[in-house]
Amino acid sequence: MRLRPVLAAALGSAALLCGAVAPATAASASADSVTVDPAGRLADDGTVTLSGTYTCTDATGPVFVSSSVSQESPNTRHGVGGTRAVCDGAEHHWENTGKVTSEKLKPGAAHVEATIMELRPQGVMPLPTFHAVQQQDVTLDKA
Repeated sequence: MRLRPVLAAALGSAALLCGAVAPATAASASADSVTVDPAGRLADDGTVTLSGTYTCTDATGPVFVSSSVSQESPNTRHGVGGTRAVCDGAEHHWENTGKVTSEKLKPGAAHVEATIMELRPQGVMPLPTFHAVQQQDVTLDKA
C-alpha cells in the first residue's frame, strides 16, 4: 500500500510542474496593441529586419516585442529577434533583426506575427503574459 501515496505525490508534482510552465494568457488593458509595417528587409546573408509600432500599459515585469516570419508553409516560422518594450501607454517604434538560413526565405510575399509578451512575476518564476498579437501579410524587399 506504500505505492499509492508515492504515486499520488508523483502525479501531484507533475500537475504542479505542468501548471508552472503553462503560459499565462490573461491580456492586459485593451489599449495594448502592436502593428507590423507592410514591408520588411531581407539581406543576401539571410538577415531579416521587421518593424512596426506598439503601445502597452500595466506591466510589472520585463516586456518584449517578438516577431516571426513565414513563407510558403504557415507551419514553419522563423524567429526574428526581440526588442525590449517600454509600457508607458505611449506609442513606440520596434525593429527586430535576425538571421535565417538564406535558402529559407526569399524576397516577396511573407507572413509576420508580432507579439508583446511580458515576463510577469508569478510565485517562484516569471510566466509569460501576452499583451497583444498582430498577424499581417508583408513584402520582404531586398536589403
